[in-house]
Amino acid sequence: MITEIVISALLVLGGLFGLIGSYGLLKLNNPVKRLHAPTKATTLGVGAVLVASVLYFKIVRGIVTWQELLIVVFLFITSPVTALFLSKVHLHRNMSATELPPTGTKRGWATFDGDPADRDARHL
Repeated sequence: MITEIVISALLVLGGLFGLIGSYGLLKLNNPVKRLHAPTKATTLGVGAVLVASVLYFKIVRGIVTWQELLIVVFLFITSPVTALFLSKVHLHRNMSATELPPTGTKRGWATFDGDPADRDARHL
């Protein structure tokens, strides 16, 4: 009984995170904000569903499934990296280093380090 409640709660939680991420994708006004909502929310949502699957197969069926755990690890590693690269592409295509807020350190934004002529030549 408790197992079914925990698994059901994880599935509902995963669905809510997916819904919140989808809503954020549609309603937020900036591409970077739009990127943030689905990557964080859906990562947690899919993670909750996969944890529910692992619990179900282990506790109810008595089977250890490693596929779900590997998917969770892969998802938690690749999703933030993908979001980082997409946000860097947005910065390079739509903004200059002077338009960005100060970093609070002696260094500027790392994505804009280097010779601007080299950066412009790579985008051709």
